[in-house]
Amino acid sequence: MTERILWDTHGHLQDPAFDEDREAAYQRAADAGIGVVIPGYTLASSAAAVALAHRWDGAWAQVGVHPHEVANLPTDWLRQLDAWAQDPRVVAIGEIGLDYYRYLAPAAAQREAFAAQLALARARALPVAVHCRAAWEDTVAAIAAVPGVRGVLHCFTGDRDQARAVLDLGFYLSFAGPVTFKAADALRDVVRWAPRDRVLVETDAPYMAPVPHRGRRNEPRWVEDTAARVVSEQGISREEGFSALVANSIGAFARLAGHDAN
Repeated sequence: MTERILWDTHGHLQDPAFDEDREAAYQRAADAGIGVVIPGYTLASSAAAVALAHRWDGAWAQVGVHPHEVANLPTDWLRQLDAWAQDPRVVAIGEIGLDYYRYLAPAAAQREAFAAQLALARARALPVAVHCRAAWEDTVAAIAAVPGVRGVLHCFTGDRDQARAVLDLGFYLSFAGPVTFKAADALRDVVRWAPRDRVLVETDAPYMAPVPHRGRRNEPRWVEDTAARVVSEQGISREEGFSALVANSIGAFARLAGHDAN
């Protein structure tokens, strides 16, 4: 049994980028003591995340529909998410949110789907994993409109004011590969400023591999590189910092509690 040293709190191992070596990519993380939370972004990818969570001891799922994917949902989409939400291997509703950068779905449809999934999370007492791009004010307003919902701003790349807004709503900040990039001084400033008990790390695999793997397909094993940079910026030891990140991951996703040594 491998001791858990970190959680990759957001890694898309069901993505087609892993079709050739999915088992091996998971095993590389597991052998290093890294657990993986696999978020859905469509109904099909949510189903795949749940299946992988039941297949691998060190994997857990989130279920949700990404803002890019909300334009043509079936009429029973929320009922399906609700059914998965009751599975004990599902730790959150995610990846959900708003994305006005590419507008792959109309803004009104995005806001409606986001609100519905936030309400589902509250009803099932689950946290959410939120995607936000070029939609900051509407994202914060949508979260604030559902009192009691908690969760994570995944792949956070904002400034201190934005961080404060979501921290005040009871959310965690999750940092991914960009925190290791040469030009990310402003983001590292947020890491140094943020409360240490509200910080998570993730890969967002297969995207945004951290230094020294930048330009390659990302994978959960490499969350250790992001974590090492985060705790270095925090000015604490690797042992203390990694232990805190594990505790924070369980704090953010309560269903991980008691399973960090699987």
